[in-house]
Amino acid sequence: MGLEVDIIFKIAGVGIVVAFLHTILDQVGKKEYAQWVTLFGFIYILFMVASIVDDLFDKIKSVFLFQ
Repeated sequence: MGLEVDIIFKIAGVGIVVAFLHTILDQVGKKEYAQWVTLFGFIYILFMVASIVDDLFDKIKSVFLFQ
């Protein structure tokens, strides 16, 4: 149970940091950098979720003995 909560907090933390940086860069007038920060944050979270899904499929394989 602790692992799932930890991952949720990591994703939320990255989202908060990305939103903060996006807002700051947008107000300074660096809209292009703000979009890049948002894109990189999205890609980072996408890779985190992809690794979680990979672990899920490994567990499903082990349950149904498709090794």
